[in-house]
Amino acid sequence: MDFRLVLDYLKVHLTKNRYEHSLGVKEAAVALAKVYGVSEEKCSIAALLHDCAKWMNEEELIALAKEHGYSIDLVMYNNAQLLHGICGSIVSKETFKIEDREILSSIEFHTTGKAEMSLLEKIIYLADYIEPGRSFPGVEHIREAAFRDLDEALLLCFDSTISFVLQRGQLLHKDTVEGRNYLLMNRRV
Repeated sequence: MDFRLVLDYLKVHLTKNRYEHSLGVKEAAVALAKVYGVSEEKCSIAALLHDCAKWMNEEELIALAKEHGYSIDLVMYNNAQLLHGICGSIVSKETFKIEDREILSSIEFHTTGKAEMSLLEKIIYLADYIEPGRSFPGVEHIREAAFRDLDEALLLCFDSTISFVLQRGQLLHKDTVEGRNYLLMNRRV
């Protein structure tokens, strides 16, 4: 994979802040990959591309997802930005010829999470949450947990996300709830 092509694409399509965020996610993902024995290259690719469709407006996101046969639930219709993960997976496959299903899935579910996440999916979800540019109450606790126990950190992220969404009076996506419930039911004591 030619990372220069990816970086050039991101520079053109993303805001400066979103581009810097993507670099931060790559940094966090590679650091987690080293701890958990996951391919640093796969983490780098998925991390850099996780927000590659973030520049699209809601109509474009809905149209692209539909065009590729995705079923769009009512929560996503009401918050179409949730589709940027699905659309990022599509862009990664079509523009950068990414065929690795795990990379594509980690891009697709980096916003909502899901039940039965792979190590790569967990790392990208967490890296997006804890990258060095993130600053919000509780992020340091989640950062520390991420390097100690991925599932603990993932639960903290799910709880924080759910709390945030509820405080804003928004709709919760079922994948987030199912991801949290799966972890709780399958957590080793």
